[in-house]
Amino acid sequence: MPASTSLPIWKIHDDILSVVRKGNRLVLVAPTGSGKTTQVPQMLLDAGIAGEKMIVVLQPRRVAARTVATRVAWEREAKLGAEVGYQIRFDDHTSVGTRICFVTEGILLRWLQDDLSLSKIGAVVFDEFHERNLLSDVALALVKHLQQTQRPDLAMVVMSATLDAEPVAAYLDQCPILISEGQSYPVEVGYLSLLDPRPITQQAAEAVERILDDDSPGDILVFMPGRGEINGTLDALRGLRSRERVACIPLHGELEPQEQDRAFAANALRKVIVATNVAETSITIDGIRHVVDSGLARVARYDAERGIGTLLLEPISRASADQRKGRAGRTAPGTCHRLWTLIGQKDRDERNTPEIQRSDLAEVVLLLHSLGIREAAGFDWL
Repeated sequence: MPASTSLPIWKIHDDILSVVRKGNRLVLVAPTGSGKTTQVPQMLLDAGIAGEKMIVVLQPRRVAARTVATRVAWEREAKLGAEVGYQIRFDDHTSVGTRICFVTEGILLRWLQDDLSLSKIGAVVFDEFHERNLLSDVALALVKHLQQTQRPDLAMVVMSATLDAEPVAAYLDQCPILISEGQSYPVEVGYLSLLDPRPITQQAAEAVERILDDDSPGDILVFMPGRGEINGTLDALRGLRSRERVACIPLHGELEPQEQDRAFAANALRKVIVATNVAETSITIDGIRHVVDSGLARVARYDAERGIGTLLLEPISRASADQRKGRAGRTAPGTCHRLWTLIGQKDRDERNTPEIQRSDLAEVVLLLHSLGIREAAGFDWL
């Protein structure tokens, strides 16, 4: 099957290639449903932007790297691991002939330690950069420095649906910004009228029950902050009084790949997928028409007083809430049931706090030392 040229990102196909050819740098803002994650790497490959070298696409999560690579390989009618592959921790599906490779940031940084010039790579695409992972910030700075010194031929594309593009473009020496239209259907958003003191798992299960009782077609995606809440929600779903039988499926990063694949596979029953924020970006689960959002996520923060990192349960930002809502409007009109109030929505942060502002930097300092950078404070941080 050829690339999905009907997706909105193809409307700016010529602009994307023109900008990258002229300056080798681009910031691309493309909403959920535009097709940026699967189509832009194929555009670069087919246009010869990387020459005979590999195009590397950075993904913030292993689930996304694996599932998107599988999708792109299918579109190009190729075996996974041949022309299109992926490499994540403990899982390498690449070969000598791989031209598009989806990886997590840690893999690219390890490659940099082995080959400071990235001699086998012709283009680096930073996908979902709005998440501002610490390793993605480091990778962006290192690739920028490499492009300015040894590899002026190396192409860089930074992409996101909710990225604040201007600061990133300024950091990349005022490189061009392109904005794509999204392909999204209307999503009806509902809030709680009053705060509900009951466990969020029970609230989510009752929201699922209301959707089923309304006879609204389509699968349901429930966002929970972690594995414990996912299991609690699945337990609550087993007590549903709905007449309809459903397939309740967990999705998080600690599952084995074959267990994760259940969320993407066709099912004779309506699917109710209970996921962490691994389902928030990049990956597409066909058939989702309804989202139930707990509004919570577990966020890693460094506790300076105790000298340790910890995971805190926190409200998600408005940008993350919009990403989650967009999961329901990919293929048809949908609904989003937010388990917080409208006033609570206005009190949320606009965007996520970058990881560099909330994490212990010791590991990154050691990484920079291994790459010959002795002064982390003077490093070219975004």
